[in-house]
Amino acid sequence: MAYSEAVLSRARARLAQARQEQQDTYEAHLQEAYARYPRLKEIDGALRRTMAQVVAAAFRNGEDPAEAIAAIKEQNLALQQEREWILEASDLDPDFLDDSPVCTKCGGTGYVGSTMCDCLQELCRSEQKKELSSLIGSGRERFSSFRLDYYSDRLDPGWNISPRTLMTRNLTQCKNYAANFSLQSPSLLFSGNPGLGKTFLSGCIARAVTDRGFSVIYDSAIHIISDYETDKFGESTEESRRRLQRYTTCDLLIIDDLGTEMVTQFSLSALYTVINTRIIETLPTIVSTNLDSSGIRAKYSPQLASRLLGMFDLVRFLGEDIRLRGK
Repeated sequence: MAYSEAVLSRARARLAQARQEQQDTYEAHLQEAYARYPRLKEIDGALRRTMAQVVAAAFRNGEDPAEAIAAIKEQNLALQQEREWILEASDLDPDFLDDSPVCTKCGGTGYVGSTMCDCLQELCRSEQKKELSSLIGSGRERFSSFRLDYYSDRLDPGWNISPRTLMTRNLTQCKNYAANFSLQSPSLLFSGNPGLGKTFLSGCIARAVTDRGFSVIYDSAIHIISDYETDKFGESTEESRRRLQRYTTCDLLIIDDLGTEMVTQFSLSALYTVINTRIIETLPTIVSTNLDSSGIRAKYSPQLASRLLGMFDLVRFLGEDIRLRGK
């Protein structure tokens, strides 16, 4: 999963903090045990003597190292047995001196070889959910919360279908898209008047796909263009370059409110760069806009309009403004 550097950095920091907290707890417990049972400290001190030192001494004295190894092994086993007896007879909890790593699979490093461990993956998912929550806002974006009763069941003569029937289909399509999402999923273009649930359903998809472990970036067209402007005309930094890179490398990019931005030569270039790069890399993108097909053609360059209308699956939204109906 192509998590952003910021998400990955925060996840690694949390894992490091967990390792440190566990180590601190173990050290505190160990000192408490030593204070209550001084013989434990003596035993642990003896066990810390390395076999290498014993073997080196045996070589220096011209002795057989095998005999030295056997002797230290027997002594260590006896010390370990005595240590177990002390702990069994004590009033300490059985796991009071547990020093196992925070993750037994990776040892708390976050990686098994070069593969990210499940523990770090889960922390990345958690950090990405926080990031999504700050961008989406309400926190109510769940498919189960989508209100179909806000849409009329009367036939729309221009569409020959009722808004409720159409939105029922859209809801099912969005649920299936999120449940079966992969890097081979198609790109979607949500098109319809304001207040018909485009932002809500794209937020539902974002949360559901994130829950499945994919990296998702959800942002407005205005903010994406602003990031490109900052990098181009402001002070270009490693951080600004990473922000731009995440738009073209995340598993799913959701661009909200396309069409609300001011159209300039630069904004067209920035949007084209993001969308065309993801098409080339065959990475799925969801775009929501209040514009219809003719509005997209009128507002954007032929190259950008062609990609949006020709390479995205169109999902039409129909009905009255549900924000007003909800009030």
